[in-house]
Amino acid sequence: MTKRGTRLFFLGGTLATTVVLLVLTVDSHRQFPRLTHADQITPAVVAGKHVWHRNNCVNCHTLLGEGAYYAPDLTKITEQRGVPYLQAFLKDPSKFYSEARDRRLMPNLQLSSQEIDEVIAFLGWVAKIDNQGWPPRPILVSGAAVPGSNVGGPAPKAASTEPAEQGAALFRTSPPGCFACHSVAPGVNLVGPSLAGLGGRAGQIVRRPDYHGKATDAAGYIRESILQPSAYVVAGPSYSADGRSFMPDNVGTVLTAEQVDHLVAYLSTLP
Repeated sequence: MTKRGTRLFFLGGTLATTVVLLVLTVDSHRQFPRLTHADQITPAVVAGKHVWHRNNCVNCHTLLGEGAYYAPDLTKITEQRGVPYLQAFLKDPSKFYSEARDRRLMPNLQLSSQEIDEVIAFLGWVAKIDNQGWPPRPILVSGAAVPGSNVGGPAPKAASTEPAEQGAALFRTSPPGCFACHSVAPGVNLVGPSLAGLGGRAGQIVRRPDYHGKATDAAGYIRESILQPSAYVVAGPSYSADGRSFMPDNVGTVLTAEQVDHLVAYLSTLP
């Protein structure tokens, strides 16, 4: 290739690349309002963003893959934890984690109730952004080494069409993201209690005098716990407050009746 040809190739390639980048940039900005649900940016969301920045949360946490990667990614945290849990956690993180026990500790930022509601509103808006699978491997508050968790990996496939197998795959899929709060390993309590042996324990719970739910057998109790988590509250400082479970109560709107059946079938088999 001659010098003139090389020069023309360089200039042509640069021009073509520039045009492609400009087209992609314009198209991205055209889609941003829809992908980010810009119409849902309320004054509380804006105020929450300011709380986030004032407290330098990005120094430890990440949003949409941007941040320090020192602490968990919070892109979908409102879906994984729910508002009641986040309100209690931000009020006093030491009730949920301690450096001695968990080898991690979030400082108490001394946020007011209004600031807590605002930052949760901001995180709730972030959670609704169509992030198209980014980041590919977020850091979740569930522990990559905990048996039964699926941190950031692709949605698992069921080994068969059996209901329990379908439920096992669903348990490790987000949503509903059961694995982010519950372990299936004995004695491993995350945000929620371990579900190991739930099938046997459920049958005992419905016979307790302090049980006031409507279930009459183990399967009914497990279903009730999924759809109405506050019907029977398991004692634990990170599980509930004021008699209300921290588990989100909207699972019935996220899953179909058949998917709930599959989860019940799987959880009933846990040893």
